Amino acid sequence: MKLRIKIRHIILASANAAALISAAVMTAVGSSMAKSQKYNYTALEWGGKNGDYAQMSCFFSESAGFSVDSLNSVRSMMLSELQTVAVVPEEGKTLVPDAYSTSLGGFQVSSDINRNTSAEITVVGGDFFYFRDFELLDGSFFTMDDIMQDGAVIDRTLAWSLYGSENIAGMDMYINGVKFYIAGVIDLPDTKPEKQCAGKEMRAYISYDMADEVSGEMETSTFSSGNMTPDEASAAFTEITCYECILPNPVDSFAKNTMEKIFGQQYDGKVDIVSNSNRFEPKKRAKAYKKLSSSVVQDNGVIYPYWENASRIVEYKLTRLYHGRKLILLIPFLTLAWILFRLIILWRRKKPKLKRYLSLKLDRLLHRIRGIFHRKKNEQE
Repeated sequence: MKLRIKIRHIILASANAAALISAAVMTAVGSSMAKSQKYNYTALEWGGKNGDYAQMSCFFSESAGFSVDSLNSVRSMMLSELQTVAVVPEEGKTLVPDAYSTSLGGFQVSSDINRNTSAEITVVGGDFFYFRDFELLDGSFFTMDDIMQDGAVIDRTLAWSLYGSENIAGMDMYINGVKFYIAGVIDLPDTKPEKQCAGKEMRAYISYDMADEVSGEMETSTFSSGNMTPDEASAAFTEITCYECILPNPVDSFAKNTMEKIFGQQYDGKVDIVSNSNRFEPKKRAKAYKKLSSSVVQDNGVIYPYWENASRIVEYKLTRLYHGRKLILLIPFLTLAWILFRLIILWRRKKPKLKRYLSLKLDRLLHRIRGIFHRKKNEQE
């Protein structure tokens, strides 16, 4: 009988040790997977780790009609919502940095040395490159403050295809016959999900100002510039399928609620609003397991760039990982509950003896204290 109990205890202890070690390993793996999707942590770089800022992304379907024309209105609504919680811009500092982009499609690209290839062109605006974790190999990123907007950022494979080198910043390239200078060269995605989603297409990033010339729509495009800034008004191509921003988050869920208020109703069924800052939290991912199938299958026509698709793959994997961790941790939890139950039973069974034992110990302790007290009193007399 004793031997059987001893073996049972050893097995139980081993199972709990294995469960705790497995949970620790799963936590470490999950943390590593989450941190690999660096673009989701831009808010930490902007506002620190105190949770005062939240990074939000909105992805639209082509039929949503969200465009550059809408930006000023959206920004005004954000500032209005922030004013209701007494958050106002500091002088000389951007309160809500944002970025926007869309895919222009595949186009022919050539160089001055008569090399030709094709590449996927992405049109970008705002602080787009601030939101990306692109590793710059040569040159620099172009910005909306540049006097000329004819710069292009290209990836390493496109650089090698055009000029046989990645150190080609400042050289010329031609997208669909339109001349650009190469502002910078970036490395390829380095995580497995990003490689899987980016595919083998070579990529280039250009400004909205140049999108019409590349797509050949300069003469036929019509647009309203009533709500646009001067540098935005010069671009007739206005479609946006990805909008990102960093919002102050003075109270829990303020940023998410604000984005849903601005975009949710107007673009109902045509937008997917993502809270990047907490999307990989273990508790959130474990809870998402019940909705795992619906989160994987999307039928709303929303267009996701490759970096978002990569993060969604990681979300899927982390959901399964953290749900499995939760199940594994049931072993030590149930063991602890069983131990507490046994202790309660033991306490009730041994309660009279324990009371007598504790009473005896207490009497002896009090007797000893009294003896010490009387001895010191006699010494003083």
